[in-house]
Amino acid sequence: MTKVKRLGGTDTGMVFVLPAFLYMMIFVGYPIISNFILSFRDVTVSNLVQGSQKFVGFANYLELFRDSVFRKALSNTLFFTVCCLLLQFVLGFGLALLFHKKFSLAKPLRGITLIPWMVPITVTALIFRLLFATDIGVLNYMLKSAHLISKNIEWLTQPKTAMFALICANVWIGIPFNMILISTGLTTIPQELYESASMDGATRTDAFFKITLPLLRPTIESVLVLGFIYTFKVYDLVYVMTGGGPVNATHMLSTYSYKLSFEMFQYSRGASVANVLFVVLMLVSILYIRITTQGEEEQDDA
Repeated sequence: MTKVKRLGGTDTGMVFVLPAFLYMMIFVGYPIISNFILSFRDVTVSNLVQGSQKFVGFANYLELFRDSVFRKALSNTLFFTVCCLLLQFVLGFGLALLFHKKFSLAKPLRGITLIPWMVPITVTALIFRLLFATDIGVLNYMLKSAHLISKNIEWLTQPKTAMFALICANVWIGIPFNMILISTGLTTIPQELYESASMDGATRTDAFFKITLPLLRPTIESVLVLGFIYTFKVYDLVYVMTGGGPVNATHMLSTYSYKLSFEMFQYSRGASVANVLFVVLMLVSILYIRITTQGEEEQDDA
């Protein structure tokens, strides 16, 4: 009778891990390392052809912080991220609480609410670009029909209103993500806790702040951190709706990196902006891993 050789040990595990490791090194690790090397050199179209890219150290990074457009892009990214995070979280939390209640239309409405998350971002950007269009936009038409404005508002060609339009579009995309994760967290809370609190005379407000929020803390942390990572690196929505305009007023770090690299052909400066974006997201990712690991350890200890 033929004996079946049992697989096991470190060597066998490495065989299964090796393809994924090679993929990550070739398609993730190598581009990241190359981009960092590029940011420490002076690479433009002219010297790229001549093959005379000299090492300049941190000069590209120092030049960035003297660049008013970069500072504007950084402040825009932070402002955009904070506004979107707060609005998405509050609205998503509200919808999760609403659909957690049992009523006849809860499931169909929950399904409809997921549509913004399923639509490609480029399509969403085009929809909102038409919505906020000056002459043919639905929003201006509705406001004029309601006699709230006398002339069309140039939403996408004025700095403040253009940023407002971008925030509206991104919030619309992100609400379902917040709602799904928070809804999942709500289903893990035992109903017996609410029943016991009600018998002890606790109001709904008391139950929300003393039961719901504390037990949803790990979920809320995940929603906020993942939402930050997604929003901070936004590119396609901004590029399609405003292209970073008007006059660089809505540039984010991602779109400014693209502009430097592929429109102005200043490859090293573009790489520097991308690396700033990468470092911020890496730090937030490490924070997220530490938070989730700490939460798992606390649950194990309990």
